[in-house]
Amino acid sequence: MPELPEVETVRRGLVPVMEGAVIAQADVNRPDLRWPFPQGMAARLTGQQVLRLRRRSKYILADLASGESLLIHLGMSGRMLISGDPLGQFVHDHPPAEKHDHVVFHMDNGARVTFNDPRRFGAMDLLDTATADQHKLLAAIGPEPFGNDFHETHLIAVLKGRNTPIKSALLDQRIVAGLGNIYVCEALYRARIHPARKAGRIATARIAALVPIIREVLSDAIEAGGSSLRDFRQADGELGYFQHRFDVYGREGAPCHSEDCSAQIARIVQSGRSSFYCSQCQR
Repeated sequence: MPELPEVETVRRGLVPVMEGAVIAQADVNRPDLRWPFPQGMAARLTGQQVLRLRRRSKYILADLASGESLLIHLGMSGRMLISGDPLGQFVHDHPPAEKHDHVVFHMDNGARVTFNDPRRFGAMDLLDTATADQHKLLAAIGPEPFGNDFHETHLIAVLKGRNTPIKSALLDQRIVAGLGNIYVCEALYRARIHPARKAGRIATARIAALVPIIREVLSDAIEAGGSSLRDFRQADGELGYFQHRFDVYGREGAPCHSEDCSAQIARIVQSGRSSFYCSQCQR
């Protein structure tokens, strides 16, 4: 499932063709994805200007002139693909419709934005912009990693006394928004913290150091266009490339990247997910 860098990459790709433009026509080609679409979604979107595209955790939010916001979750295989870009940033003509083109936005500037989702684990909803943070999918989400509310004091406080592994704690969206398996593994490697260490038993100085490291890992991934492991594509259809810079994720049995380390990357399973780490560097 796309994590924060992949979702942010898609959002940035959509901004030039959607932000400030009007949805001249919205086509909704099925009644649902992961959940049913809201009543009258096509009619409520058609003719609306997109005032702003923003991200909350792993969700994209399009704030509309109507006072509603379109919430988009990519799911496992969802893609937002742009064609016919009038700004000349994309070279794709409008392709023929495909089987899994479930929602299509025809923008008044000539661009077309298609939500394609073969597995249909994605989701869309319409919510009141003024109370968007109270929506059931957003209400319990913690601070954004790049926001002012995510700082050393916060992370130390929420992890204090926790008996859960640090890997599991950082995957908890109530503690920090948008982190998933890939980037938690990478952040813990850079912080030299073993993924199975109990969160409440890690020295406060090491917890504090995680804050800038998490931001650094996410920034590096966004700069590389995210990580394309299976289905992820950027809005222009291109792959992300951060997977070529992984230190640990997916590298079981490969040598550690640290110059003074002779160990190999190991893997353990935590709560059904693979955790990759260096047994020598991470304690």
